[in-house]
Order: sequence, then C-alpha cells, then structure tokens
Amino acid sequence: MFDKAKTKSAESFLQKLRSNTAGNTLAMAGMALFPLAAMIGGGVDVSRIYLVQTRLQQACDAGALAGRRQMASGYWGANNNAANTAANNMFRANFDTDAYGSYEGTTAFSENAGTVTGTATVKLDMAVMQMFGYGTKSVSVECDASMAIPSTDVMFVLDTTGSMNCPDTGTSYCGNNGNVEASNARIKGLRSAVKCFYETLARRNSDEDCGSTPSAGSANTAHLRFGFVPYSTNVNVGMLLPNDFLANNWTYQSRQAVTRVENVVVDYTPGTPYLYGTNYYYNGNWSNTSTVDSHNNVRNRNACDDLQPDDYDDMSGSEGPKYNEYTWTSGDQQITRWYRNISGTRYDYSTDYSNRRDRCDIELRTREIIEQREYRQVNTPVYEQQQVFSHYDYKPVTFNVSGLKAGGSSWNNSIDLPVGNQGLDTGVTWDGCIEERQTVRTTNFNPIPTAAYDLDINRVPTIGDPATQWGPLLTGAVWARYDSNYNQTTSTVSSVYTLNRNFSYTCTNEARKLQRWDNPSDFDNYLDGLDAIGSTYHDIGLIWGARFLSPTGIFAAENATTDNGGAIDRHLIFMTDGDTVTSSSQYTSYGVEWYDRRRTSANSAPSSNDLTTQVNSRFLAMCGAIKNQNITLWVVSFGNGVSSSSITNLQNCATSGKFYNASNSAELLNNFRTIANDISQLRLTN
Repeated sequence: MFDKAKTKSAESFLQKLRSNTAGNTLAMAGMALFPLAAMIGGGVDVSRIYLVQTRLQQACDAGALAGRRQMASGYWGANNNAANTAANNMFRANFDTDAYGSYEGTTAFSENAGTVTGTATVKLDMAVMQMFGYGTKSVSVECDASMAIPSTDVMFVLDTTGSMNCPDTGTSYCGNNGNVEASNARIKGLRSAVKCFYETLARRNSDEDCGSTPSAGSANTAHLRFGFVPYSTNVNVGMLLPNDFLANNWTYQSRQAVTRVENVVVDYTPGTPYLYGTNYYYNGNWSNTSTVDSHNNVRNRNACDDLQPDDYDDMSGSEGPKYNEYTWTSGDQQITRWYRNISGTRYDYSTDYSNRRDRCDIELRTREIIEQREYRQVNTPVYEQQQVFSHYDYKPVTFNVSGLKAGGSSWNNSIDLPVGNQGLDTGVTWDGCIEERQTVRTTNFNPIPTAAYDLDINRVPTIGDPATQWGPLLTGAVWARYDSNYNQTTSTVSSVYTLNRNFSYTCTNEARKLQRWDNPSDFDNYLDGLDAIGSTYHDIGLIWGARFLSPTGIFAAENATTDNGGAIDRHLIFMTDGDTVTSSSQYTSYGVEWYDRRRTSANSAPSSNDLTTQVNSRFLAMCGAIKNQNITLWVVSFGNGVSSSSITNLQNCATSGKFYNASNSAELLNNFRTIANDISQLRLTN
C-alpha cells in the first residue's frame, strides 16, 4: 500500500511548484519518476507472478498426470505409494522450488474415485514493488487428472493352438501337452491377461485377481466394445454372418454316387391263397367224465367195448382273423404266410363194465381243441428298369448347401447331403468354421492382388457370386483319395468301398463380434470357455480380426461411428505363442491343402515350407492392410518358443512401438495392462 501522508506531502509540494513557474520544469520531471516507477515495477512483478503461476500450473498438471498414469488401474497407495512419488518427482522435474526467485514451495497429491488432485504453493518476493509497500506474494494452483476412455473398439485375435496348453515357462519341446492344460498353461495366463486388460479399460471387476478393484467411471456410458477371434487351423465365424454372405453351392473334395440300370422289382401280382398245413393243440383241461348211455345183459367186457362210440373232433366253428403274417422272397417270388385258428371240441369215449350185473355204461369226457391253419400265397414280381447304386467316384463335388440357411443371420447346424450309404442322403453337421473365398496363387503380396478377395477385408459379398462369398467347412462331406498303390492322387478314384478320410481338422471356439460387455461374468465366461487345440495359421486369424473391426467392410453399419455419429479409436491386439505350423493334410480355410491347392501350385503337392511361406506372406500383407485402415495394431509374442525369424515378422507386423515380448504369464499380464493404459487417454479435468 502507498503511504497517504507521503502522498499528501507530495501533492502540496507540487501545488506550490505549480504556482511558481520559475525554473520548475526539472523538478516536475523528477517528481514524475515516482508514479512511473510504480507502473513499471508493478508490471515487472506482475509478470513474474504470472510466469511463476503458469510454470507452477504446468508442473502441477504434469505431476497429476504422472501420478494417474503410474496408478493405472491400480490404487493410489500401491507399490509403496509409487503413484504419489511419481507425481512429486514429475512436479520437481518441471519446477524447481527456487525457480524464478520462488521459495518455500509445497505440493500435495491425492486420489479419489480414479481422479488425482494436486495443489502447489510457493512464495515470491516482489522485486520493485517492495519500495511501495508490497513484500511477499503467495502463488497457489490446483490441478486434476483422470483416465478418460475415448470411443474405442478393441478386437482380440488370440492364438488358441495346442501349444497354448503347454507351461508358460521353459524352453523344452511341449507340442500340445496332450491337449490338456498344464497347471501353469499359457492359455491360463492369456485368460488372466485379457481379464485384467478388461478391468483396466472398462473399469469393471472381472473374476481375476488383478491386484485391485477398478474404480467405476465413464465406462458406463462410453462407447467401448470388445471382440474376439480365437484362431488355430481355422476360425469359427460362419454363424455370425448374414445368410447372404455364404454361397448356396460349394465344392468339396468329396464323393459322388454312380448308378447303373437294372430291372428292379417295383411290385408283386398277388397269387391265390392256399392251405399249406394244419396243426392241433388243446386249449384247457378235460371235463369230468359222465355216463351218457347204459346197456344191460352184456355178456363180457369185450362185448361192452364193442359198444363204445368212436372219438371225434367237432370243428364246426368259423375261422378267426389272420395273425403272424410274414413275407419273404425266394428267388424272384414273394411268399406271404399267415395263420388262422378254428375252435372245436374233442369227444373222448370210454366204457365201464359190471360183471355182477352184466351192465355196460358208456362214458364221455370233452376238451376244447384249437386247429391252427397255415395259409400261403405266392406273389409274382413286377419289374421296372431303374438306376441303382453302383459305386462312388471320389473327386471334387459341388453340393447345394443352402439348407444351412435359416433366414437372416440364423443358421441350421446340419444339412442332408447324398454322401451316405449307397448314395443316400445323410446328415452332415456344421460347427461354424468357414472356407475362404476366392484367392490367387502368388508369393508377391505387395500390393495385394485385386483378385485375392480373401485378403480384401472390406469387400462385401455379392449375392450370387461365389467368388466373393464364403462356404461352410463340412468335414462330413470330405474324403481323401488314393491310387491303386495307395498313393495320394488328385485324379478321380472309383471304389465300391468307403475310402479313408486321412485329413486332420480342428475348429476353434466361436468368435465374437464387437459388442459391449457390461456384465463382467459374460466376459469371464467367454474367456474361460476357450480351448487350445490345432495348428498355427496366423493369417486366417488376422484376416477375420480385421474384418470384424473394419469401419468400411462387412460390418460397416455397426462399426463406422458411435451411435451418436462420433469417431472411434480402433485397436487390434494380436497374440501368439509360436511359429507358423502347417501341414498339407490339414483341412483349413482353403480346403484340404494337398488336394485343393488354392494358394499353391496346382501342378504339384504343396510342401510344409510352401504352405508356411504362404501363411507368413499373407500374414504380413494383412498387417499392412490393417495399419492402412488407421487401426493401431498391437502384437504380443508369448513364450520362449518363437523363432528369431518369427519375432522379426511380428515386429514388422505391429504398429511402430506397439510390439511386446512376454516370456511368461506375469510378463504377458503386464504387457496387456500397459497396452490398456496406452489405449486409455490421460486428460486434465481442471
């Protein structure tokens, strides 16, 4: 503050000086220096205050950001207050306590519900304004930083091959661990890493122990979607597509029934029924014996016996209905047999002779009897010329598979095809894996050939054009074939016997399109259900991950923008634990490689090296196509079994600076958590 007495004295002096104009110019100029100095000094000190406050604010902001980043998805006090330490270190790195003449600086950072708040205060002595009564100025700022999630789509392309059953440490060969998960299997580490990724980015609590419980925030309203493409030899995506995306007809390495003309019995002319034979049997017990006649003066027993009537059967009843009718053929004839029964009575006579009285009594007992009559009829055949099954030709066969389509995006899981016994229809199941659309035979994918529709992630199928559509992968319709020396051949093979299939096949768990996962248990259950089986074909996994994520492809209506028309950040996370592993006997998305040869020379059988070169070349071509879509491509190599050449391919695949290498599950979890933190964006909230 200015001293009022001094000010008044200066005014009196100037008034006197004004009244005496003799020689006062110099004095007046001298007196003008005081307000001029105040004005200049005030400007200098205000500039210093502003400079200190600006730099203090910048340092506070940097500290809050550093603290929030260090905190990530954990909690403020984790790792011995590492987040608080990071915040203060960053503050000091940007503002020294005696910078610009300041001193006695204090800082304080804290966290609440995921937001880091900071305050910073320093003292600053005035340089010029001290002569006018202004001494020390306190400069204080506040700052906040929180983790903001932009509108984001994340597609996981995850290696679920058999080697993921192996332990996550060690370098000894494992293969597929007998298709049983080891206690520390890589697939278990992958599940944990992805769940903790979900906690970090979605701020929802999974069933995994990720070290802390995430703080709920704007994730409830943000556009945040996750999708999955598990891959091994194939991908299971077919039943997620509209019916129109699959062709109505598809060609398989299969078999086709061959028929011949024969006279076939189509009916019989009935013959005349005739009695073939009879059989009698009793029904019930004999009645009591009764006397029906008596004769006196009979001389002896022989004479009495001569008076006994003959036994007889009375079958005067009517025939009953047919029963036990049975028909068989004998030569060309058809014979039908049946039975009818007639009920009757058996009359059984006997005598009783009395010597004393010369009396002869005639006695009778009865019993029910059944006469079983067997009838037969010989029917004459009626012939007609027909085509009958002869044998199967094993060759490529085109089948109508439209019966799998149930309308819209609904599907049936089986279809009847004429590949059953003797050419009859039999049910063939479909688990959802697909065969790829048209491709080209080449080793040069720079640029990707325009006719390679399989590598065009944005081409929408044209209804009625199978080259642009996909086909269902049907193992029940596929057979291998061999020549007379049991060597594989691409020629047609005719056989009355069923040939061996002799190919291997695996279909992964069904993929998931991009969707919100607001219920953590749904997210957990999907990951827990992943099975590790099959060989390693990196290209097919990446192709379909890109298709599901692309904003301009087959799901453009769902992916182009947020619901309110906003922009979306897109990320594809590709994780694998090994090198490409191929075999010509695999039934893959390109058919049975030995027979179909869709991407290798048509004139020779493909070697494993040919197929591996194809998979790796197409994989790298797809990496470039994805990055050209403005999609951030993160690549994670997991385990110690990846060769140096594959590591190089994976590094070249990733967006610059987005490649990670994890030697065990703990490192994999940290890699995924780091990726989630990088996808999240730190922002100042104040």
